[in-house]
Amino acid sequence: MNPMKKIFASIAIASTAALVLAGCTTGADDSGSGDASSKGAVAMSFAGLDIQIWNDMLPMMEEVVTEAGYDFVTDDPKWNAQTQVQDWESWIVRGDIKAITGYPVQSDAMIAVTQQANDMGIPVLGYGSTWDGVAAAVVFDHKKDGFAAGEEAAKWIKEKYGNEKVDVGFLGYPDTDLGRLRGEGMMEALDQANLNLNINEHSVLNLDDGYAAVQNQLNAFPNTKVWLAIAGDPAMGAYQALTDSGVSPTDDSILLGNLDVTDTELEVIGQEGSFWRFSFGTNSRELAGSIANMMVAAANGEPVSDEVVDVRLVTSENADDYLLANQ
Repeated sequence: MNPMKKIFASIAIASTAALVLAGCTTGADDSGSGDASSKGAVAMSFAGLDIQIWNDMLPMMEEVVTEAGYDFVTDDPKWNAQTQVQDWESWIVRGDIKAITGYPVQSDAMIAVTQQANDMGIPVLGYGSTWDGVAAAVVFDHKKDGFAAGEEAAKWIKEKYGNEKVDVGFLGYPDTDLGRLRGEGMMEALDQANLNLNINEHSVLNLDDGYAAVQNQLNAFPNTKVWLAIAGDPAMGAYQALTDSGVSPTDDSILLGNLDVTDTELEVIGQEGSFWRFSFGTNSRELAGSIANMMVAAANGEPVSDEVVDVRLVTSENADDYLLANQ
């Protein structure tokens, strides 16, 4: 099978699996636990289910949660803050929810509903960020992580192009804490490197956005050599757009780098000579376990505290170590 067809087929399969999981366990408007022996349910709310790493993590989280005796409830707000608030309000009133964890569309939009949950004795946990009323969170140091990615890119640019002017396409997303802070970190690292860069920022969220951003960037700056993304899905869209435009997958004049890794990115990063030269990520099974274990602890009434997740440099040399099959 063509490598890119294989990769995008895996995206479709994983996304479908996650949606099946979300539909077959329980949803925001499901009023029953479905198991008389259950200790209740815990709820996980990602901002949207179009992010591949979140799709990968959901089945892993369900394993931990159900083994602990709880039902696993999910939703798909589709990046609509009001929908996410309404989902949480439904969970609060159904009576069996023992803890809620969320990656908010907008953190400040969740403060009131978080207080409602707390008033009902339901602890709220954060993933990726924290806000008023959150008992604890599994978080990243987004700015530090972005800075590390920017440093890695700057090192390659300096070695390859020196003081030559280089056009850079930056695929960011400043509308969330994660996107904004990662972007700030990347830009600070590039600024401190004192390189001759022409950086153009595109606000992107998913694979399709990344694809379109590359097309727009190449229309304006056809000699763009460096592409940096704050997440994996836009980076995959960028990779597809570049190869569709005729760029060789092993073009030694181009750099693509990002944060977050799933099997879809790792399949490309792991190829010898790939212009997708690096990512910064974490073991998704460990991450899913950290979130799920914190949910179970909170549901059990145990004390919880913030946990900071470190990301590591991923290149062709160690990409295989991060594949789900090897975790």
